[in-house]
Amino acid sequence: MSNLINRIRSIDAFRAVTMFLMIFVNDLDGVPNTPEWLKHAGINADALGLADTIFPAFLFIVGLSIPYAFKKRLHNQNAHIPMRIITRSFALIFIGFFHANMETYNEATTVLPKPVWDSLATFSFFFIFLDYSKNTSKLRRYLFQGFGVALLIAMCIVYKSTDPNHPWLHLTWWGILGLIGWSYLVCAFIYYYSNGILWVQAAAWIFFMFFNIDFHFGMLNFLSGIQKYMWIAGNGAMQAFTMAGVFVSVLYMRLNKNNEIKMLWVAMLLMAVILFNLGFIVRYFSGGISKARDTPSWVLICTGISLVVYAFFIFLVDFKHKFHWFKVIEPAGTSTFTCYLLPFLFYPLYQMTNLGYPEYLDQGTGGLIKCIVFSFVMVWLTGLLQKINVRLKI
Repeated sequence: MSNLINRIRSIDAFRAVTMFLMIFVNDLDGVPNTPEWLKHAGINADALGLADTIFPAFLFIVGLSIPYAFKKRLHNQNAHIPMRIITRSFALIFIGFFHANMETYNEATTVLPKPVWDSLATFSFFFIFLDYSKNTSKLRRYLFQGFGVALLIAMCIVYKSTDPNHPWLHLTWWGILGLIGWSYLVCAFIYYYSNGILWVQAAAWIFFMFFNIDFHFGMLNFLSGIQKYMWIAGNGAMQAFTMAGVFVSVLYMRLNKNNEIKMLWVAMLLMAVILFNLGFIVRYFSGGISKARDTPSWVLICTGISLVVYAFFIFLVDFKHKFHWFKVIEPAGTSTFTCYLLPFLFYPLYQMTNLGYPEYLDQGTGGLIKCIVFSFVMVWLTGLLQKINVRLKI
């Protein structure tokens, strides 16, 4: 492959599969009598389930996308890139903050039932972040976005929390999107201000891995006071995943330019082997493998898994041109933000209907089939919305 196209299809395919699996494992959570290895391991368990590898893969993909996204903008919109990084990060952190507060919504003391509040808040995000076409008049766009803002403000006004110490909207955690936003903010700025120099990306990746290790060995306890508010002062796990992706993309670009692309597989597989070994070594000194506690072994092993999986996608999609194998779930890779938010609309709307699944679909094999079908339906709806130009963008 002599020239990199603007859209790297291996990243799209990897993102589509990861998003599909994210919907699947989230829907599977709580379904009884289904294989435990598909779910998140317990908070105190020294274990790794399929669900524990999905979020690291998504953060890795965020990093993979950064160099290519910036490459398209550097020449024409150079002055706007820092502001673009800030606005995208803020949007993710903002939505993640609301998603976290959905978990502590006090239905008993508010005027709206929880499903109504959840659905209206999500609808507001659709109006605010809709990717309006160039043919949409400014007046219509401002009216729609203004309606979304007004709706969200109304949801803020009526919100009450179950936490007596924090009766209104408050920071519990950043939410999945918030974690992605903080990681993107830090890693995108590192890439941008280092001009994409390979060794800087490698140094940043190593720094965050060691930051995570040092945190779990208690060497960064002096940061505990601000850990909750600035995620970089947490444990570095999220940034480690994202910087690994940035490094791989920059390496991909350089080796492709020099017609040495075969060295990419050697490098990626060698890095994966090193990370797997390090992961199992530190497992015995830093709390085992645990996503819930962001342990170093989880970070190292999941990064290694992402490297191996992406190497497979590069071979299958970029070199063997088998992207059509993933066409059925392509919208999950190209309209990922829309696909992620759709379940936040479906679940509350479904709860308001008082309908129920047949007993067979509530557990065991039937429950597993239901979760797979649900994931395909969410992706199909994303594609359907995309065809009528309903697509979210941040």
